[in-house]
Amino acid sequence: MSLLPLFIDIKNKPCLVVGGGTIALRKVKMLSKAEASITIVAPTICQALQEHCNDTSISIHAREFNNSDINEQCLIIAATDDQALNKHISDLAKQKNILINVADDFKQGDVVLPSVINRDPIQIAVTTGGASPVLARLLRRNLERCTPSAYGSLAVLVEKYRQTTSEAIVDTDARRRFWEEVLQGPIAEMVLAGKLSAAEESLQKKLSSKDFTNNDKGEVYLVGAGPGDPDLLTFRALRLMQQADAVVYDRLVSDQIMDLVRKDAEKIYAGKQRSNHSLQQESINQLLVRLAKQGKRVLRLKGGDPFIFGRGGEEIETLMEEGVHFQVVPGITAAAGCASYSGIPLAHRDHAQACIFVTGHLRDGTVNLNWDMLAHTNQTLVFYMGLHGLSIICEQLINHGLNEQTPAALISKGTTPDQRVLIGDLSSLPNLVDTHHVQSPTLIIVGSVVSLHTKLHWYLTEKEIKA
Repeated sequence: MSLLPLFIDIKNKPCLVVGGGTIALRKVKMLSKAEASITIVAPTICQALQEHCNDTSISIHAREFNNSDINEQCLIIAATDDQALNKHISDLAKQKNILINVADDFKQGDVVLPSVINRDPIQIAVTTGGASPVLARLLRRNLERCTPSAYGSLAVLVEKYRQTTSEAIVDTDARRRFWEEVLQGPIAEMVLAGKLSAAEESLQKKLSSKDFTNNDKGEVYLVGAGPGDPDLLTFRALRLMQQADAVVYDRLVSDQIMDLVRKDAEKIYAGKQRSNHSLQQESINQLLVRLAKQGKRVLRLKGGDPFIFGRGGEEIETLMEEGVHFQVVPGITAAAGCASYSGIPLAHRDHAQACIFVTGHLRDGTVNLNWDMLAHTNQTLVFYMGLHGLSIICEQLINHGLNEQTPAALISKGTTPDQRVLIGDLSSLPNLVDTHHVQSPTLIIVGSVVSLHTKLHWYLTEKEIKA
């Protein structure tokens, strides 16, 4: 280990920054967050740094550096574009045993200011020892993806009850297990979901019960997996996917997304195709209840968004009736994802001032929709699960007033490398399905916004180009 990782309290302690450019600005911002007493020395101060210092107690000396500026500071940062001056400042600081950071030249100093993930009071620092600041920033970004912003609140809660817990649980091993259960169970999830009062109440109840075994009830995570591209998952979705004990997943969840699920989790397929349901909806509802009551963390993983034609409402109704804890994580719905990846804006000032999401078939399997409401210009229609009834949809929209040349699109396997976009109109769309052997999952978009595809498309795949 070439460097000693060290966090220093510099609140209200004197720190000197020599330099007035953008690099100095970054250093000053970091010192400001740590509430240091900052002095800046530089003949020229850039506008952004000056604006940052306005209305603060930061002291600015707009002049050249003097040797006497170094005087018992806690930390000095040399951030000028003069390497000789930076070395001179470093030599003076070292003579007085003051910690010195030389921007962009670690070897001249003895302190590295790392890339920081701030989840106050939690801080995660990443450094490459000056070898590659860009790599350090990339590592920080990767860590940020798996470090929820609410971890700070979780740390505050633990700190608040740390002494109480030590007094209640004398045995250190038992106390460690207690905190592991808290930090990986429903109490932590309440904090991460913003339910701070409920989390504290549950922690108090757990402590007062004097029962420190893991008897927490299970929980269900109703998570939207998005339209297919794994990069479109939310941070919270990914975190819950990687901690679930059991996964109940749908047909529209891609293999690439399933690969991100915790490897040893029990995986239960509950996919649905037209007239071919591996599990009936009522059975899925009860399955979630049963798994949760076994104490498991259950991931209900759905394509798109669970509340947009995903039957999420039906499932949480059952969970609420059975007293099962749950949380819902929205996902990017197919309409938004597929339209974006096809270069078709769902709303546009020159084309559509409204957008309607429509199910392609009703609960009884018919396509008896409100055609009078749907058949209007200046709006975009997006049909989910409409491939089977496409001929009826196009016919009824034309019969109720839409021009047969109204632009329409079929988007198959949107946002994935297998995406295909077929452009036609209400009169030609059914023939496109037969000609190109289109299969589900396919989204249907109707409206003049479809005409923008030729100009705005950006996500091209080989299959789309051939089509």
